[in-house]
Amino acid sequence: MQLQFSFIIPVYNRPDEIQELLDSFTKLDTTLDFEVVIIEDGSSITSEKIVESYNQKLNIAYFKKSNSGPGDSRNFGMKQAKGNYYIILDSDCILPPHYLEEVEKSLNSNFVHCFGGPDASHDSFSDIQKAINFSMTSMITTGGIRGNKKSVNTFQPRSFNMGLSIEAFNKSKGFGEIHPGEDPDLSIRLWNLGYKTKLIPEAYVYHKRRISWSKFYKQVNKFGLVRPILNKWHPETKKITYWFPSGFVLGFIVATFLAVFTAIKIPLILYALYFLVAFIMALYSTKSLKIALLSLYAIVIQFFGYGFGFLKSTILINFINKTPDNIFPDLFFKTTC
Repeated sequence: MQLQFSFIIPVYNRPDEIQELLDSFTKLDTTLDFEVVIIEDGSSITSEKIVESYNQKLNIAYFKKSNSGPGDSRNFGMKQAKGNYYIILDSDCILPPHYLEEVEKSLNSNFVHCFGGPDASHDSFSDIQKAINFSMTSMITTGGIRGNKKSVNTFQPRSFNMGLSIEAFNKSKGFGEIHPGEDPDLSIRLWNLGYKTKLIPEAYVYHKRRISWSKFYKQVNKFGLVRPILNKWHPETKKITYWFPSGFVLGFIVATFLAVFTAIKIPLILYALYFLVAFIMALYSTKSLKIALLSLYAIVIQFFGYGFGFLKSTILINFINKTPDNIFPDLFFKTTC
């Protein structure tokens, strides 16, 4: 199959971000023709003027629609796109110059109908963004699941940096209504249809993520809420590792209680050793004392946000006789396309 790439990018009230992303498209080291499809998902602050300024620089299409969430907006964009292989990006990403070349090279040598790429921290990112990036990608926190596992059969691409063939989109019907969690749900459904996924390590993007601690907590808390729903939908994908953040949080509470009210301090010392190792890894990775310290705070927010969300959702999903969309309506969008 001759690959014809269409980039699919939903945007919601983020014209400044989309400008940075579009600017990075103009700096790609590639001779390939590609299409950029922007879907304005019911924004009150639109990106229309920003997109218009790139009409002469890029092959770009711009669509407006009512707000129905990123998953439905991606589906809408893929239906409008002219290519046969879609690359889905979040609007808060920036592409390195080599990105598309690496994607094409990898797919030509080992074609799959769905791929994912990792994310990295750009020099221009704030210290908080760099700390959050460490926490979300480090082996000591997530086990590297967002960009270090190379198993073609088990890697779950994330929709901030994800490729999908037109065939796989048509067979799977694309993303579902849940958000977040629409990307692992799609990956699992693709596996069930017989398609393979893989990681392209060299096809990374610079991903800004959330720019404040409160937004980061809200994001990871939703990740925790979503996972038990996915486990219920796809029980064959359950893993004990999904319990680790909740176990970490509950263990920390118990360790603190023991240290304060008894003479047993070893559990709390083990936690201190964990954070020491995390600090050393962050310091080595970021080369910044400030970011290394902020990374410890990011780890705490990530574990507590996800851990409490996972526990809450697990209890409610398994012991209340209601469907997930009735229990957590904020996690579901109604489709329009």
